[in-house]
Amino acid sequence: MISRVSSLLNKPLLRRFTRDALLALDPEQAHKATLLALKSGMITSSSAKDPIELNTSIAGVLLSNPVGMAAGFDKNAEVFQALDGLGFGFCEVGTITPNPQNGNAKPRLFRLMPAKAVINRMGFNNQGHNATYERLKIKRPFGAAPVGINIGANKDSEDFVGDYVSGVRKFAKIASYLTINISSPNTPGLRGLQSPQMLERLLGETLDERARQTGNTPVFLKIAPNLTLEAMDDIAATIAKTDLNGLIVSNTTITREGVEGLRHASEEGGLSGQPIFETSTIKLAQMRQRVGPDMAIIGVGGVHSAASALAKFEAGANAIQLYTALVFEGLELLSEIKKGLVAAIKENNCTSIKQLVGTKTNDWAQRNLSS
Repeated sequence: MISRVSSLLNKPLLRRFTRDALLALDPEQAHKATLLALKSGMITSSSAKDPIELNTSIAGVLLSNPVGMAAGFDKNAEVFQALDGLGFGFCEVGTITPNPQNGNAKPRLFRLMPAKAVINRMGFNNQGHNATYERLKIKRPFGAAPVGINIGANKDSEDFVGDYVSGVRKFAKIASYLTINISSPNTPGLRGLQSPQMLERLLGETLDERARQTGNTPVFLKIAPNLTLEAMDDIAATIAKTDLNGLIVSNTTITREGVEGLRHASEEGGLSGQPIFETSTIKLAQMRQRVGPDMAIIGVGGVHSAASALAKFEAGANAIQLYTALVFEGLELLSEIKKGLVAAIKENNCTSIKQLVGTKTNDWAQRNLSS
């Protein structure tokens, strides 16, 4: 029965019906239903090999294609293997905190349908280090898509930095890369770690812990999209003193530009989806200017089409991540983006996605120099 359903779900009409049914559910219930379908094998996709033009790497991590699932979808590392089977080039699980926590009170997840956007104030709800580690420690087959592990701090922690160090200690040996998430707006005080003094301490202690582990696992820093030019200068200056491997630009935004007046727009939390595409892409380009061409950058925020995905690479991303757009566009979006990127590579007389990285960094960075 499951194989029959799987076959049907590959048909566009039924996939659209399934997506419409999920959109009719409460957002958090729809998310749980999607996870259940992935775990049961009811959602499948083609296992076709990615075109060689899409092969790339981030901080030494090899990717068959540069389109990943962003953190927040698979919080507890329950479906990372299924995401590999769907054709993602990599996925990022978490955010994971040392101790389990329920997150903020419900409702805490809201769709802004006309804008194809979402506001969340989940609050790092997750099952904690130990439960997630048990799922991630399994031996994975050769060629499986890399899995990044996004680590955070418990809301009631007396030492946020210590929680991040604990995350590095727990997961460095099994992660393809680690992400230090200090840019969520839903844990009070967390974004304060982006200040120069706190960031210097945070990176110093987490990277020292990474050095004590085997394998030299790449570490990325995920930053907010609301940073001023001066704040980005400070971050770039701070990370230049370290051996941090990369940036993820960017997290959700606390502003409501582009969704004013819509139902749920006044809800507290981080806004994601199409309305943050331009801001997050400008910030990506501005950070690329500040860190130079060699540091790996993962672009996330508002990717909703092949054209918007291409723009992230042109602005300076080495790889990109999706999440919110999949809620509205469905899994077909992944294959559409990959096909669009291959077409763009050929149209530009290139042979690899790597050749398109940063080709329009200055153009994007100059779109909002006063921000």
